[in-house]
Amino acid sequence: MPESLEALEQRMADLRACLREATRAGDKGAASKVRRELRAVEQAWNDALDAEADTALAEPADSAAGQRSDAPPFVARASRSGGAVIPVREQVHQALTVLGANAAPKLISATHEAFFADAIVTTRLASLRRDEERSFAAQAHARPYYICAALTHDRLAPARGLLAVSTWPLEQRIVGPLGPRTDFLTQTIRVAEQVQRIQATGEQPSDAAWRLLHRFAQNVPGAHEGFGAPDPERVIRAATAEFEVHAAQDAAQRRAAAQRARNLTDTQKLFGAPSLGLAGAADPTGTDGT
Repeated sequence: MPESLEALEQRMADLRACLREATRAGDKGAASKVRRELRAVEQAWNDALDAEADTALAEPADSAAGQRSDAPPFVARASRSGGAVIPVREQVHQALTVLGANAAPKLISATHEAFFADAIVTTRLASLRRDEERSFAAQAHARPYYICAALTHDRLAPARGLLAVSTWPLEQRIVGPLGPRTDFLTQTIRVAEQVQRIQATGEQPSDAAWRLLHRFAQNVPGAHEGFGAPDPERVIRAATAEFEVHAAQDAAQRRAAAQRARNLTDTQKLFGAPSLGLAGAADPTGTDGT
């Protein structure tokens, strides 16, 4: 029986944690093995997501017409999915799963436009995290995942403007001094890999996907030169090389912060604890990002 999306997402989270450990230990052989397995699970996740979309398309086109008036407020129409109605929280989850790291609304929107459907209207995300927190407070763990906050490494408070997925390990949701750069490099690799997966099917990535990859590649030394389309494999190599320079120190910082967070409540681990930690400490991201 095929694994569910939730089970595959948990496997991806576990493998990413293993990859960080192998990289931190300097075991390149183990890291390469885990990376191959992670790519296979990511492909299985994409296949499962496509199958779910096909199932949605097979439903009657007017099935949404009889929706109750108290339907979830975050709903958008994905034009490339044939008019299927998809909650915005699910669209955010799709984009964050591709990116594999904490991200700001503008990047989440651009990623969804590149690989799934139209761009998400970012104003719809303004209160999404607060709504998710209220839902979790009302009935904890009732959903398979929540759109939650990235946490600052010093105060364990919500990192301004950065969203994450509750099923990710806590270390993955921590933003330390090196976090913005390592998260950016992770996202660069993941976007390039997604472009490769599309190419492997014989299809062409969307113009939005190429723009997104070009945007990432321009900010990684050695990833791209000139004005043409970036080579995804070259982008992956360049981003991976820089990531490995920072990986051990970044992982240690995240792990130390996660250890400090062990006594937080479940709600605080997902949505932050502004009253804890170092009062007045600066936001490590310094921006709400793009």
